[in-house]
Amino acid sequence: MVSGMAQIAVRLPDSDLRRLDEAVAQGRYPTRAAAVRAGVERLLHDERELEIEDRYRRAYAAQRQQESDGHTGLALMAAATRREEAPPDRDPSAA
Repeated sequence: MVSGMAQIAVRLPDSDLRRLDEAVAQGRYPTRAAAVRAGVERLLHDERELEIEDRYRRAYAAQRQQESDGHTGLALMAAATRREEAPPDRDPSAA
């Protein structure tokens, strides 16, 4: 066993196991275990993101804000999103 790692047993429905094996056969993961680890990593990442969102929500709820702060924040987020989603050859400020 690799140091710092534990082995667990997981029961999966046959249909999920078939799909997992298909992902391995298609080369998306080298082994079943690697695929399951990737799934657990994604789950833990999502859980961490939810925890961060909850902390932000509680912090903002505890602080009274001006209505203009919210409008400014939304405008800045919309602009940032347009920049991230714009194709590389397109000027995002033209949107």
